[in-house]
Amino acid sequence: MPTSQADLGPTLPAQTLERFNTAPAAEAHRTLLTCLHSPRWAHRVAVHRPYPDLPSLLAAADEATYDLGPEELAGALAEEPLPKLPAHTYAAASTALSAAYAAYEARFGHTFVICLDGIAPDEALDRVLPAIRSRLTNDPEDERVVAREELRGLAHGRLRGLLGAATEPSVHL
Repeated sequence: MPTSQADLGPTLPAQTLERFNTAPAAEAHRTLLTCLHSPRWAHRVAVHRPYPDLPSLLAAADEATYDLGPEELAGALAEEPLPKLPAHTYAAASTALSAAYAAYEARFGHTFVICLDGIAPDEALDRVLPAIRSRLTNDPEDERVVAREELRGLAHGRLRGLLGAATEPSVHL
């Protein structure tokens, strides 16, 4: 679970949509894996190039995300890193969040993911703990749907970052 775009990557320099569209297939695939670690997802998005615009690329990414099977989704979730807590986090909040992450992973078998695009970094922690507590009440199938949607949002933000598209400040926990 990333705390910010800088923490997760992409490790590749920002590029334009034109550059992405004309990159060799292997490079495009590697680039896409920095947005969502699913080889099938990256392949599906890469093979539909060229994209006329960012909304078309994001729509293709959405479709590829929704088509991930349970094992592929589990693999993508397994690759999401755990967050680094903000430096100013109180010990009690850190302990509560760590316990919630552990409970979530024990219940669902994968890392908690949440997309906080548009949320100021100083508000992120206030959103995460209630979200994880709420989602712990989901049954596994319902949570799989929610986690897929959160991954979709994370992939959108990462694609926008890769392509230098304007995005609001965000934190991904």
